Amino acid sequence: MSFSVRPARTSDVPFIQALVEPLVQQRILLGKDLVVFYEAVQEFRIAVDEHGTPVGCGALHVMWEDLAEVRTLAVDEAWLGRGVGRALLEQLERDALALGVHRLFCLTFEVPFFERNGFLPTGEGVVDPQVFAELARSSDEGVAEFLDLSRVKPNTLGNTRMLKILA
Repeated sequence: MSFSVRPARTSDVPFIQALVEPLVQQRILLGKDLVVFYEAVQEFRIAVDEHGTPVGCGALHVMWEDLAEVRTLAVDEAWLGRGVGRALLEQLERDALALGVHRLFCLTFEVPFFERNGFLPTGEGVVDPQVFAELARSSDEGVAEFLDLSRVKPNTLGNTRMLKILA
């Protein structure tokens, strides 16, 4: 079966929430309220099968001038291993480059997948102290996770911080 990737629509939000909910229950992804998905719908790309049925999603959240995060990358279980995740990630990379972003961050349990796609584990110091101070002002929980702030430590336990430099 074939699939394609397109920008998300507001009508995709219930699919996104339903797809990620089991991953939230397993503590693989951070839970989000429905309103948060609607607010970020323009960040999402949706993989759809040849009938237009959604089978996966992923989002690109710009954090700073040259830094963005790959978020909420998930694929329907029946479509795992068919290249859907890779296609979504490739589209998010193209989107990042189109925006002028050259560094992609992710916080993940899926280390082998991201390593196969050019991400490397990273530690502290991804941004300089001045940018860190600016980012710390964000109310976005994903930015707080990126910064490894103490208030989100329970959300990030066991996750690997990874980074990819785009050409």
